Amino acid sequence: MTVQSPQSSPQSSPQQPAPPDVRPGRLGDHHLELRTDPRSDPRMVAALAPFGLDGAGAPPPVDRNSPREAQLAFLVEAEAGFEAVFAALMVDLPPVEGVERSTETFTGPGGDEITLFISRPSGAAGPLPGVLHIHGGGMVILSAAGPAYARIRDEIAATGVVVVGVEYRNGAGVLGAHPFPAGLDDCTAALHHVHEQRERLGISTLTLAGESGGANLALATALRAKQDGHLDEVDGVYAMVPYVSGLYGGTEAERERALPSLVENDGYFISCALMDVMAAVYDPGGRHATDPLAWPYHASVDEVGGLPPHVVSVCEVDPLRDEGIAYHATLQRAGVPASLRVVPGTCHAGDVIFRAAMPEVFAATIGDIHRFVSGL
Repeated sequence: MTVQSPQSSPQSSPQQPAPPDVRPGRLGDHHLELRTDPRSDPRMVAALAPFGLDGAGAPPPVDRNSPREAQLAFLVEAEAGFEAVFAALMVDLPPVEGVERSTETFTGPGGDEITLFISRPSGAAGPLPGVLHIHGGGMVILSAAGPAYARIRDEIAATGVVVVGVEYRNGAGVLGAHPFPAGLDDCTAALHHVHEQRERLGISTLTLAGESGGANLALATALRAKQDGHLDEVDGVYAMVPYVSGLYGGTEAERERALPSLVENDGYFISCALMDVMAAVYDPGGRHATDPLAWPYHASVDEVGGLPPHVVSVCEVDPLRDEGIAYHATLQRAGVPASLRVVPGTCHAGDVIFRAAMPEVFAATIGDIHRFVSGL
């Protein structure tokens, strides 16, 4: 008779504890929030706390299947909220010295007037690098006239650059409701106009730059310039925290498979639920879901081939981090000169909105923009 020893008995074997999930952010701990994620810069968390944006917010009262009127009404409220936050973050900053500001308009492709906000170094002589700056807001909210974007333009200009901000038609909000491709049409028209006015504006090179939805439009404007045979108008592209995939409405498993940061950092300052509503308003019915001019993430190697030099800058604890990294990889596979920045500890656009709370982080991004455009 064979007797099984107690050590080999399945019933008596000690149960091994499950190994801890060491994946970052909410991939490893679904209960993490921006304020409790150990990667978050505590100065950023403190700056967001007065607005209740350091933790998980309530989900939007609408989704992509809600009536369009309800979606637009929600985004009007969201726009007012974000504008108030950005204004508060800039309120105590001294004005940027050594910068001249002017405003001009030109007639856009639809017959409407497009406003340009120009910042240039005071008394500068000779042609300087130029930036066509495109504001963020998911292509549907916010304004180039807002204090955050005025500050960014002035700070870039103070480094010795002529910066032109374009007020394009939004998909919602005060400047809406104009779905794709209205905003892209306006940015393309602004590119043509500024390129034609290089000598008058004192611009040598011209870089498309923007953050979030502005990065989407900067990338798409470059792609359209290639398609239309006007790529000579673009000398470079600087895309910060690009909002470019449109993949925000999938299940958690689908989002994790495609772009893990959409789960890892979901709800950190911005959420996939909010971005999915914005995407639905920008592209009603999802008719352009894989059109690179609407969502540049879907551009092929052939479609980006031959583009001018790019910088893609992403933030570590941003839901959008991985789509920016993916676009950079596509550029590299196509042989486009492209560099990638990852700003540690920061939420979506955290390197450009916390001028007071994290001045050296802000200065590093402004300095990198200057380095890039000066080297073209």
